[in-house]
Amino acid sequence: MEKIPMTRGGYSSLDAELKHLKQTERPAIIRAIAEAREHGDLSENAEYHSAREKQSFIEGRIKELEGTLSAAEVIDPTKLSGSIKFGATVTIVDEDTDEEKTYQIVGEPEADLERGLLNVRSPIARALIGKEEGDSVDVATPGGGKSYEVLTIKYI
Repeated sequence: MEKIPMTRGGYSSLDAELKHLKQTERPAIIRAIAEAREHGDLSENAEYHSAREKQSFIEGRIKELEGTLSAAEVIDPTKLSGSIKFGATVTIVDEDTDEEKTYQIVGEPEADLERGLLNVRSPIARALIGKEEGDSVDVATPGGGKSYEVLTIKYI
């Protein structure tokens, strides 16, 4: 089985979601199904069908999280240094617009661009891997090529 690189924070977040689903959501949906069953004819019972659909989603998400967590390889970025690699927090500047952005390169399950968490398999992360501060990086994006300069690399 292929290992899934992940930061400690990403692992903790997924583990907390798994515990919530198992300890809170799963028992609640079981109660909702039991309650809907008491209303009689299941073939025309919208509450029952809705609860069963939600149960299916919850069980699927639990299985997905269990699989991801069992394959996780937790990497501590604070023990790393040097050129850009997994876990690095990188500040780059767009060479055309002078717009600065800061990203942390993380595993796929924890990636969230709005929070600055960049999927290690994304085109920009792949282009950044191995670069040093001051290096220029060309990235092929769906909207065309972009050039960035690496301003800072931190492992926090």
